Amino acid sequence: MGRLTAVILSFALLVSATVFPGKAIAAETTKGSQTITRVGSQPSEKASAKYFTGNVRVDRLFSANAAAQFTGSYVTFEPGARSNWHIHPSGQRLLVTAGVGLTQEWGGPIVEIHPGDVIWCPPGVKHWHGASPTTAMTHLAFSGVLDGKTVEWLEKVTDKQYNDIE
Repeated sequence: MGRLTAVILSFALLVSATVFPGKAIAAETTKGSQTITRVGSQPSEKASAKYFTGNVRVDRLFSANAAAQFTGSYVTFEPGARSNWHIHPSGQRLLVTAGVGLTQEWGGPIVEIHPGDVIWCPPGVKHWHGASPTTAMTHLAFSGVLDGKTVEWLEKVTDKQYNDIE
């Protein structure tokens, strides 16, 4: 089994063992059994230009509930696309599934990320992530929820900041 397959299966087992999709939370908590949300049953969304530069698609997988206080989404960035600077009050874990991406902490170097890489961003760390200038990138994003929030959006990443690759 390849490294990427093993990482994805590990995340899938974690998610399936601890998370219920957000559409039927009340029924799920009293039902006492698994809930399956079928692929394609939730529409893709174009990410807001207020928080992202370039073309970004978000495929929400599940919402937080009382038993599991984190959300999950696939996020696909077209070449050159990226998030604004932002922080997560309860942290975020990313699993790169395809392409080549970039991420940067405030004041640190830009780091290239690849399929199979797992990035942990601790609570309160200002950062951004997105695709490389020439290659799209998709990652699974697992974001913790604190006081009803998963993210605090900040200023845009300028072209100068984005292109400051060492």
